[in-house]
Amino acid sequence: MRKAAIKAISIFLPPKILDNAELVRQFGVWTERKIYSKTGIKKRHVVEDELVSDLATAAGERLFEEHGIERSEIDFLLLCTECPDYFLPATACIVQDRLGLRKSVGALDYNLGCSGFIYGLALAKGLVMGGLARKVLLITADTVTRAVHPMDKSIRTLLGDGAAATLIELSETEGIGEFSLGTDGSGFSKLHIQAGAWACRPSPKTRVETTNRWGNVHTPEHLYMEGPEILKFSLETAPPCMAEVFEKNKTSLDEISLVVAHQASRILLEKLRETLEIPEEKFVFNIEEHGNTASSTIPIALHDIERAGRLKKGDKVLIIGFGVGLSWGGAVLTWGA
Repeated sequence: MRKAAIKAISIFLPPKILDNAELVRQFGVWTERKIYSKTGIKKRHVVEDELVSDLATAAGERLFEEHGIERSEIDFLLLCTECPDYFLPATACIVQDRLGLRKSVGALDYNLGCSGFIYGLALAKGLVMGGLARKVLLITADTVTRAVHPMDKSIRTLLGDGAAATLIELSETEGIGEFSLGTDGSGFSKLHIQAGAWACRPSPKTRVETTNRWGNVHTPEHLYMEGPEILKFSLETAPPCMAEVFEKNKTSLDEISLVVAHQASRILLEKLRETLEIPEEKFVFNIEEHGNTASSTIPIALHDIERAGRLKKGDKVLIIGFGVGLSWGGAVLTWGA
């Protein structure tokens, strides 16, 4: 049977930094300490004029340079983004050209956020195991801060921009295990941008500002999130997802070296760790320097902890993500397989 594994990850973060001191200067109602205590974030990278294709291309180029990968060997390009350059064509087509990939490469976008990396691994594994590709380039890239109203301090404190490029390829040993995936579209409006596409076209009405009781400003053209509902959804979804992942992979938490969850916020991560009864030493917090980068939080965390020497060859890693859709996913990785 054909097997698939992650062979390399590289990341790209835009150079502009938005730190807590700047947020305090802009809003004046919080302190740096309060922002950090609520979010676990000290700074986040944010785009200025960059597009998703810029971030995705930069991450892909780093992957080729840092790991000595020949771009001519890539068979398929998957791009996960909530912030495409255009309605059409797929941004993956633009990235294929800018990266100089072969014209025989398949390339497509898919629109997911918090669970997007896990879904991408599932798609890449399917392409490899089905014999359609030997090497798949999976890029997660988002410019979500551009979708937030400048005066929505609750969301601006959380989000950052970034991209990760991951190479998945045919392997002699299984590096990507079995998945648990799920969707509940009945909750789509709890985390969405209402206006902009065909269901709700931009108009003067969609630019009308409203202010909630906490002073956060929003319009239908900006990102909206029901924070308490997303927290509730995450904590209810994670335990059965983890249980199914363990059952499908015939493993348990005792055999897991590290748990890397979607880096949503400090509060959510702490509550998630407690709910899943994961020991502190196994649970990864990687939100402090990057913020919530949507589909890229998990690969960025894997990249960072490997570089820090915390993730080693042979380690079993549980990855789990949940959010926009509403959707969720989990899997077990064997690192360095």
